[in-house]
Formats: sequence, C-alpha cells, structure tokens
Amino acid sequence: MESTPTPHNGAHIGDIAKTVLMPGDPLRAKYIADHYLEDVHLFNEVRNMLGYTGTYQGHPVSVMGGGMGMPSIGIYSYELYEFYGVESIIRVGSAGGIDPSVHVRDVVAGMGACTDSNFAAQYRLPGTFAPIASYDLLERAVAAGRARGIEVKVGNVLSSDHFYQDDPNATATWQKMGVLAVEMEAAALYMNAARAGKKALCLLTVSDLPLTGESLPADERQSSFTQMMEIALSLALPA
Repeated sequence: MESTPTPHNGAHIGDIAKTVLMPGDPLRAKYIADHYLEDVHLFNEVRNMLGYTGTYQGHPVSVMGGGMGMPSIGIYSYELYEFYGVESIIRVGSAGGIDPSVHVRDVVAGMGACTDSNFAAQYRLPGTFAPIASYDLLERAVAAGRARGIEVKVGNVLSSDHFYQDDPNATATWQKMGVLAVEMEAAALYMNAARAGKKALCLLTVSDLPLTGESLPADERQSSFTQMMEIALSLALPA
C-alpha cells in the first residue's frame, strides 16, 4: 500500500489517530486543533480539507473536515476507515431543530439517521437499511454530557440531500415522525461505518429552527458549539 493511499488525503499511514472528530468546516477542525489539542501535526491540506493529529489529555486524537453533504463525508470517512485504520469517527456539526422539544443551543445525538438520499443503493440490499449510531459511543456521549450538566437529546435526525428544498412542506412532514433535527451527513457516515465494521456517532448543535425562523446569533455559535466539541473529545479517551 502506498504511504499516501488516496488522492484526497495527504496523510501517511500512521499519521491519523484511531478516533477522528469530523466537523463539516475545515476551519472548525483547525479551531479544535488550536484550542484543545497538544503536539499538533497538520496531516492534510489537500483541497484545503484540513486535518490535524494531536493529543487530548495525553491521548491521540485527530480532527479533519468532512465537507458538506453525503457525497463529501462519504469519501472522507470511507478513506479514513478503509485506508487509514481509523476505528471511530464522531461528526460534530450544526443542525436545524425540527421537533418542538428541540431549541437553539441544544446538543443532539443522532441515534438513527433518516435520509432522502439514495446512498444505500450501492449496497444492493433487498430492503431499506436503517443507519444507526454505534451504541457505545452514543452511551458515552450522553454520560459525558450529563457529567457536564448538559442534556444530550437523543433520537432520529434527518440527513437530507437538500439545503434548499423545493417542497416547502417537506421539513414539517418529517416532524410528524418525531425527527429531532435536520443535517446533511450522518446517514452516509453511519452506512460507511456499518459496511467497514467500524464506529460512528453524529453530535449536533442546534443553530436554527427552520419551522419557526429562530436562529442562534453568530456571536453565540462558537460558545454553544464548545459544549459539543468537549463531549466529542471525551470519546477519544479510554472508556
């Protein structure tokens, strides 16, 4: 195997930790590396999809951008699992709250990920696959939130291919099925993890409520996202 085995990642074998935090925005990956990690090494800047490895409380952890949408995170997570020996990927991102119980600033963990994507068709399954999180990561995230006085709301999320939805009633339709929030990546991450026999979890901070128009002010987003980041980083520590 080549020392840099994919065209999308400049990392050499051994450069990436077994646990990777994956925000969509590569600049958020840089923020996490700059503010939380020690002994940081930049392992990827191909296409400016920045990736870093360092230590958190003495334990190795990597953080890398995953881009927007299922095709993007599908590529990066597949390569991390299949070519770089990564065991766990924790997506840390933003979401739009759908369920009435969900408010801006809430932290949501996607126990399952509904989707309007055709991503699962590649597996040629004789039915409909249900993408779900890895239970041990989910359980530990809820416990880590509780230890910090943070309620992690757990349930179904919607991974949509559409940011601009032509059907104005589509989001409300998902609400009636108890879907907590909408985002754009978790289902593909969960499917890649299942196919690879690896682990995945999607943690989300609710930044807006598309059905009401409420949104989190820009100057408050970073402080709210900090809670989610710290919960995710705790998952890189020994259980």
